[in-house]
Amino acid sequence: MMKKITLSLMIVWACGQAALAAPSLSAKESAAAVELAKSNGCLSCHAMDEKIVGPAYSKIAAKYSDDKDAAASLAQSIRNGSQGKWGRIPMPAHGSISNDDLNLLARWVLTVK
Repeated sequence: MMKKITLSLMIVWACGQAALAAPSLSAKESAAAVELAKSNGCLSCHAMDEKIVGPAYSKIAAKYSDDKDAAASLAQSIRNGSQGKWGRIPMPAHGSISNDDLNLLARWVLTVK
């Protein structure tokens, strides 16, 4: 009985770790995030898999793949801007984007391969 409980707890823990490491979005959420990126000028500086002014989304996702707080950290960087994380060119703040939209954008970036 104890082995079954231990095994069950290990499975629950592993599923939780996988969910943290690999955020997933529905097709509807992904489409909404792409529209947010377009409408807020994100794609002027970022591309899916190549550096423009800022890093490629795939590089950002790879860098933060093991960070359980990555979505919150990215959302904060989008809202407040950042400098020095990816080079000399600062990312401007996007303070007018709602918290829900910031969180969606951050979660979407983390799904880019």
